[in-house]
Amino acid sequence: MDEVLIAIAVVLVAAAATAAVFHRDPLRQSMVLSLLGLFLALLYTFVQAPDVALSQLAVGSAVTPLMILLTVRKVKRGPRSGSEDR
Repeated sequence: MDEVLIAIAVVLVAAAATAAVFHRDPLRQSMVLSLLGLFLALLYTFVQAPDVALSQLAVGSAVTPLMILLTVRKVKRGPRSGSEDR
């Protein structure tokens, strides 16, 4: 039964990674990257690495996509009006 769960998790990880590569929109990429982090956390849980799974859940599913979204928002907004180049 464990092998079946691991195989399913590996297929989900491969599908999410492929989807993240083929999306052109950074917002969609960050959402798919969040799903990839969730699937990796599941895979790590199935292979009995709960400490790595918790780290992956925090960093891969929450922090990294959030940083990407904030960066995309900042880049699309551009520099503030009234700021001077130094």
